[in-house]
Amino acid sequence: MEDDRILRPELDGFSEEKLETSLRPRFLSEYIGQSKVKENMKIYIEAAKKRNEPLDHVLLYGPPGLGKTTLANIISNEMNSNIKITSGPAIEKAGDLAALLTNLQEFDVLFIDEIHRLNKNVEEILYPALEDFTLDIIIGKGPTAKSIRIDLPKFTLIGATTKAGTLSTPLRDRFGIVDRLELYNVEDLSFIVKRSAKILGIGIDNESAIEIARRSRGTPRIANRLLKRVRDYAAVLGDGDIDLKVTKTALNRLEIDEMGLDEIDRKLLDVMISKYAGRPVGIDTLATTIGEEVETLEDVYEPYLIQIGFISRTIRGRIPLPAAYEHLGYPVQQSL
Repeated sequence: MEDDRILRPELDGFSEEKLETSLRPRFLSEYIGQSKVKENMKIYIEAAKKRNEPLDHVLLYGPPGLGKTTLANIISNEMNSNIKITSGPAIEKAGDLAALLTNLQEFDVLFIDEIHRLNKNVEEILYPALEDFTLDIIIGKGPTAKSIRIDLPKFTLIGATTKAGTLSTPLRDRFGIVDRLELYNVEDLSFIVKRSAKILGIGIDNESAIEIARRSRGTPRIANRLLKRVRDYAAVLGDGDIDLKVTKTALNRLEIDEMGLDEIDRKLLDVMISKYAGRPVGIDTLATTIGEEVETLEDVYEPYLIQIGFISRTIRGRIPLPAAYEHLGYPVQQSL
């Protein structure tokens, strides 16, 4: 169901991917939010260009949908270089990585999404490429095997991950720039919504942009998705322009409440409060109870619920906080 998928930051098909690409900013001056990361990156890029060197290797981490891929493309544009995009699971063997690296040009950017899922054997080959811009490969097997060292052009690796803690220490230490992308505030998201609406040729008032931003879980990708859905309702129920009435109608029909929670969020909180009486409960138990994957709960749902103060992680497990009780209409004293 559409309302089941809309708050997930992952892309759901060609049309959504095309939409995301068209709405992405291309330069730092167009990039909204993440002010600390943006300002620091501007300094790093200017310094690298003055030295006529490639930018140091960059690791971007944080919840999905916050703009890691967008920032990688922006870095490439700011450095006037080409970008090659791949993902950790796509690089299955050393030969795949060798093919990627040997096809790079001087100052090119190699972007590896989900870098935490790199094969360990592939990761070992990546180390000298990052440090010395050389590639050591073995040709043949047994006694006739030969080791060949290939010089690589100077390039910048940008790795993106939602699980920085699962990266091996040797790989993480080879990134000179490590930045965490934070969930967005409502003000920045409303700017993103208005910018996207302008690009798509949609009329939208300030109140509607704020309403969409409030229900977007601090995630630009979700904000753009919600904007697209609200646009559909405006086209059918109104005159094509988005006002507050059609915005609330659309979002309510999608079962996205005022705090940006969807059916799975509410189900998760309800289970913690009513079934487990607010006691600490493990993530595996919660995933089994509501029929979701552990990774989905940890990467998609938990970060936002923790940020808005609805749940807390403890040594013994997850517990619901008073704000969650109030939101679902349970007596607050049960959580104390």
